Amino acid sequence: MRDLLFEIGTEELPAGFIEPALTQLRDNFVRKAQALNLAHGEVLVKGTPRRLALIVLGLVERQQDSREELLGPSKAAAFDRDGRPTRAVEGFARSKGVTVNDLQVVETAKGEYLMLVREVAGRPTAELLPELLLQLIIEMTFAKSMRWGSNIHPFARPIQWLTALFGSEVITVQHEGIVSSAQSRGHRFMAHVPFTVTGAATYVEQLRDHHVLVDPFERRQAVVQEIEKAVQTFAGAGDARVAVDEELVDTVTNLVEYPFGICGTFEDKFLQVPAEVLITSMREHQKYFPVVDGAGRLLPGFVAVNNTRVDNPDVSRKGHQRVLRARLSDALFFFNTDRETTLEARRDQLGGIVFQARLGTMREKTERVVKLTRMLCEILRPELTISACRAASLCKADLLTSMVGEFPSLQGVMGRAYAQRDGEPEAVAMAIQEHYMPKRAGAELPASDVGAILGLADRIDTIAGCFGIGQVPTGTADPFGLRRLSLAVLNLIAGKGYRLSLSEVVHKALALYGDKVDAGAATVKAVMAFIEGRFVNDCAAKGMDVEAVEAVVSVGFDDVIDSLERIEAFRRIRSEDAFAVLAAAYKRIRNIVKDNGDTRVESSLLQAEAEKELHVAYLQVREKVETRLAERDYLGALKDLLQLKQPVDRFFDDVMVMTDDLDIRRNRLNLLTAIGELILRIGDISKMQEG
Repeated sequence: MRDLLFEIGTEELPAGFIEPALTQLRDNFVRKAQALNLAHGEVLVKGTPRRLALIVLGLVERQQDSREELLGPSKAAAFDRDGRPTRAVEGFARSKGVTVNDLQVVETAKGEYLMLVREVAGRPTAELLPELLLQLIIEMTFAKSMRWGSNIHPFARPIQWLTALFGSEVITVQHEGIVSSAQSRGHRFMAHVPFTVTGAATYVEQLRDHHVLVDPFERRQAVVQEIEKAVQTFAGAGDARVAVDEELVDTVTNLVEYPFGICGTFEDKFLQVPAEVLITSMREHQKYFPVVDGAGRLLPGFVAVNNTRVDNPDVSRKGHQRVLRARLSDALFFFNTDRETTLEARRDQLGGIVFQARLGTMREKTERVVKLTRMLCEILRPELTISACRAASLCKADLLTSMVGEFPSLQGVMGRAYAQRDGEPEAVAMAIQEHYMPKRAGAELPASDVGAILGLADRIDTIAGCFGIGQVPTGTADPFGLRRLSLAVLNLIAGKGYRLSLSEVVHKALALYGDKVDAGAATVKAVMAFIEGRFVNDCAAKGMDVEAVEAVVSVGFDDVIDSLERIEAFRRIRSEDAFAVLAAAYKRIRNIVKDNGDTRVESSLLQAEAEKELHVAYLQVREKVETRLAERDYLGALKDLLQLKQPVDRFFDDVMVMTDDLDIRRNRLNLLTAIGELILRIGDISKMQEG
């Protein structure tokens, strides 16, 4: 066995391209090696903006021998009536380089067929690698690719060199005029010379000697160390620190081959702009890290990460400061210009922004959201109606500001800042920002009920409208992000503990669209089925008992909190021995009663002691269960239902349900149906039965 090293050297790749490319490189090699019967050890991938590298430890030197079984035509088609070979079998044999006599008859599920069985000797790995490695390049895909010169195959950026070593042996790979060698290249600025790689084992160390940290994990640690070291040079550092954004760290890690941090400052006058604006400008445009104090307040400083060491840090620092000053000056100008017009005045201009071609403008959406917010407040928090409706009327006005036009990610943030400037109540201002929360799965929820209720109204309006015009997500398309919006609705309801009928809210949301949408029962049902699907998936992702979830949603899904409470009750009760027996008994009940829907039981028709006992037990348990259900004590209700285990078991042992007497048969079916429907008040416990 030998180690394999394959490096694709390129012009600088976009930061977001590197990780997906390395994943492809690893996965495609593993798949191809398996197809070629090439055993190997651990597969590692390394990468920087200028190189994508594959390291395979313990790759066998020779392909494993294999046995080929190639199925040909059927025996009936292979020979004529006189037993002579037909053209079909002769053609098959000729295509495989053998004669008909080399074929054998085998028995298959479809009958007798001719088959070629031959032993194939494994080829040396070094002979297979040139084509395998070439295919790794050709099959790699990117979000955006390019062709250059007379090249045929697209790639993210022009390929500059290829390094391919199997042990110490150079594997010759030819691609678009570039021939692989044992040479790699160091840092573009600090070690811009080719050097000979001695093997996979020394690759990382040799690159480190040439000022390249090719291991992304090592490079990320170096980035963090550099920004922490740089902030110590901030004037009057004291408790100053860098506000580390993990996503930005990942991005910067893939922008450099060797990081060097440098701390700069900006003028205090820019601090009058909301901190989120300054941080966004630094992060999105310049990839700078903001400096904050111990309380998290923004200070007039930043840390940049360079890709090269400079002789005079002051020159580099001043360059960064000059670029950032221009960005922040634009932000300050936008901020001051935006404040000349109130959000109230901008709201009337929302008629010029299209929400969706068939669903109208953002002004129309705002009017609907106000009405839906009022309805939700009446259900959940009537005392918040005035604040919530005011926030709803202003929540989209910041879309017309210059600041949001420059930084779309600041929607809501600028709305809050401008609402505060306009003198709106703090609850209204905060709700404008919070109604966009949570921004993704697992993200922070709104702190206020006003923001949460407004967020619900906004999202449900969008979901209902899109379903109302048939814009339903497919496996490959979800242009309005309805899956994400539905998940946010569920998380808001669960996180805030809101008890409400989702179907009622969806029906109201559809009605508010008037004749723009199909607001019929079928649309409401489709929306609810879609949200239910997200609920089930989310429960599974959170590690909930999948069978308990299925038991609950199979009998209905409308009140999210109620559904979660019933799921928890099932989870806790399933450890009871009697529960499994009752679940099996219910499954038997369901199979017997089938489509019977009558639950009227006539005591005079009860004959056997077992059915009389079951009827008495049912009446006693029903009274207890209904009391528990009224109190939403689902665990208690399930424990009460367990009392039916013994009488149900005895009933099935002693009573013939499908007796010839039709009245008695019907009465017994009605008794079982009544028991089944009582159980279904909580959930379908047959879903909890093993097997």
